[in-house]
Amino acid sequence: MFDFDRVTDRHGSWCTQWDFVADRFGRDDLLPFTISDMDFPTAPCIIAALQQRVAHGVLGYSRWQHNDFLSAIEHWYQQRFGLSIDREQIVYGPSVIYMIAQMIRSWSLPGEGVVIHTPAYDAFYKTIAGNQRRVMAMPLQKQGAEWHCDMAALEALLAQPQCRILLLCSPHNPTGKVWSRTELEQMSALCQRHSVRVISDEIHMDMVMGEAVHLPWSVVAGEHWALFTSASKSFNIPALTGAWGLISDKQDRAAWFQALKNADGLSSPAVLAVAAHIAAYREGGPWLDALRCYLAANLRHIAARLNQAFPALNWTPPQATYLAWIDLNPLGLDERQLQQELIDHQQVAMMPGSTYGVEGTGFLRLNAGCPRRKLDDGLDRLIAGITRCRAAPHK
Repeated sequence: MFDFDRVTDRHGSWCTQWDFVADRFGRDDLLPFTISDMDFPTAPCIIAALQQRVAHGVLGYSRWQHNDFLSAIEHWYQQRFGLSIDREQIVYGPSVIYMIAQMIRSWSLPGEGVVIHTPAYDAFYKTIAGNQRRVMAMPLQKQGAEWHCDMAALEALLAQPQCRILLLCSPHNPTGKVWSRTELEQMSALCQRHSVRVISDEIHMDMVMGEAVHLPWSVVAGEHWALFTSASKSFNIPALTGAWGLISDKQDRAAWFQALKNADGLSSPAVLAVAAHIAAYREGGPWLDALRCYLAANLRHIAARLNQAFPALNWTPPQATYLAWIDLNPLGLDERQLQQELIDHQQVAMMPGSTYGVEGTGFLRLNAGCPRRKLDDGLDRLIAGITRCRAAPHK
């Protein structure tokens, strides 16, 4: 029903990944597999909803606190996770990372600590530091193809007097880990024991592959928590802006709306974003399921090609996200040398693992959210670049 093999030329569309690749990689002629948006047009039902809204012609101030939007969220949660939502807990914001920043400011003071599992989404580091809070890193441990959290080490961090918040990424970016119920329950108990509040970033909740099952934080949560997400990643609509979430405590929600409306002056959502979310959550399920099948096949294709070229990698696809988090450490490569080779000679842009913290050194993050033809072109260049680096002495 849906053609994900069709290539769409994104040049000249003010696209961050294609038109502004030089901002991060220094050249504008690179084939990009970088930030986490996809090269696919969004779901036809969303396009139709946007066209209908634009055809109306009037694009005035709007609201999100209405049954069309709220019931669409309730419907999605019920259909995807078998869960009911307390409508009173729903909040809205311009983006997930903005909402995270706002809760960090609400729940902590400058100089206090926020725990994150590392390697971590690079915006986490920037948001915590940009708000004068301290990153408290909890390194995940790689055991074979899986990633684990040392719960005793996590408790030691949570127990520190300056620790105020656990910022959870669920599913985890960049590793693609899906947290098990046991792990989530353990983290919830530890946070309650040490009076640490939880912000759960679940923007990749709809991008779980295979047999893994995403469990929203609301299922295991204690008293003070916030869950933030959006249709932006799963339906490839980040340029529309718009995100939503759940804040458990009534007073915390009141503080949220005070900050959003009065301190920051954000009272009207982007109406096209509201329309897109309603269409996605009401009608977009079949498209998303077909997309996930395509993405899972892309990730298996990456594994087949890389493991054939370099058997020592023994790489397996992630449990979630369309981001291939590739451990190149078994090949003994120098990350900077490989990046120079990929940029200067292969003309391809892929995210170096150190972008996500010191624990990411030696990894590479490859965005597989693209047609297979582009993916194969990128893999040809990556394999050629690795081969050349292995043949050359370290600089």
